[in-house]
Amino acid sequence: MRPLCWWLWGHPSICGKELEKMTHWFHRNPLKATAPVAFNYYGVAAGPAASKICSDLRASRARLLELFTDLSCNPEMMKNASDSYFSLLQGFINSSDESTQESKLRYIQNFKWTDTLQGQVPSAQQDAVFELISMGFNVALWYTKYASRLAGKENITEDEAKEVHRSLKIAAGIFKHLKESHIPKLITPAEKGRDLEARLLEAYVVQCQAEAQEVTIARAIELKHAPGLIAALAYETANFYQKADHTLSSLEPAYSAKWRKYLHLKMCFYTAYAYCYHGQTLLASDKCGEAIRSLQEAEKFYAKAEALCKEYGETKGPGPTVKPSGHLFFRKLGNLVKNTLEKCQRENGFIYFQKIPTEAPQLELKANYGLVEPVPFEFPPTSAHWTPDTLAAFDLTKRPKDDSTKPKPEEVKPVKEPDIKPQKDTGCSIS
Repeated sequence: MRPLCWWLWGHPSICGKELEKMTHWFHRNPLKATAPVAFNYYGVAAGPAASKICSDLRASRARLLELFTDLSCNPEMMKNASDSYFSLLQGFINSSDESTQESKLRYIQNFKWTDTLQGQVPSAQQDAVFELISMGFNVALWYTKYASRLAGKENITEDEAKEVHRSLKIAAGIFKHLKESHIPKLITPAEKGRDLEARLLEAYVVQCQAEAQEVTIARAIELKHAPGLIAALAYETANFYQKADHTLSSLEPAYSAKWRKYLHLKMCFYTAYAYCYHGQTLLASDKCGEAIRSLQEAEKFYAKAEALCKEYGETKGPGPTVKPSGHLFFRKLGNLVKNTLEKCQRENGFIYFQKIPTEAPQLELKANYGLVEPVPFEFPPTSAHWTPDTLAAFDLTKRPKDDSTKPKPEEVKPVKEPDIKPQKDTGCSIS
């Protein structure tokens, strides 16, 4: 297979133009919140090298947390800040002599993090791997929110569309890497419904893939690609949303219902898209009766999506309060289905006179191009500041035995995420 979406980007006919028709709306769960970490190990960290490591960890962590809510932050800034912190944190996880042994500092610090679904009740683990995964999770969430802000713009340029597409693939790669390579290393397994549980991570991976394919579909429509290809991409995207929804099916509705409404409505929405463009393919093959039946099925799924939009807006839970049915991306499909069905009915009444089947056509569509795969992700290697001598400067035998000498644990304060004003004519805000 050729490189992903090679046929979508850099098309000479619209390079540099604004892609007004690519406005999107995505559901977003809130960022994880965490307690401050001072990295102060009095008596344990001896010498300037050890003290410098602790100071740099404290500063780089604080900087990364600031960027999560900074609207001026871009992917380059995020990568630089996250690499800086993660490379230093690796010294608390991996041995500096490049052996497979873990660092003696892995369990020196307690970390607290909330979950995206379960409110402000934090989980705590005295494990640097827990911190690596939790912060990595937030970095992935940031990429999804950055993509969401760009995709919600009224007039999105080709370069911005590419950045939306790539950011979602990067986020999917981070979630996938955490699930496959780091979650198994936790000493204390994640509780049911917590962010670090495999099911939730898988749902985030698949949602990111589905949303990236939405951008692919919009681009394919903009370039007037064959209806059969668009129908196949829409069908594959609907299947992604259905898979993500199924992954969350055993979670408590109290905290998963809103997210699942979003996944279900997007599944119905892109199934309607698939039937709509499949109908166009059938009409082009002079199968007007079957085309009408396909468009009728598109109408049915569009109506389901419309009902789910209302339910989504009324459902309590993590995520923005919006009215998706008022969004441009939603209204456009309704008009397309209606106009295409009317065209098919007119042509059948004047030209074809074909019987309309009682059963809807089976969608057995497979896209050969444009399918999204996560961008492979790896954490950066351990910082060069971690040398055997630096690690040796941490003397765990000097840890205070009396708990009264330890500082009081810091409280976890909710993350104040920036409000994003609705774009003109979108009917919702992107959070």
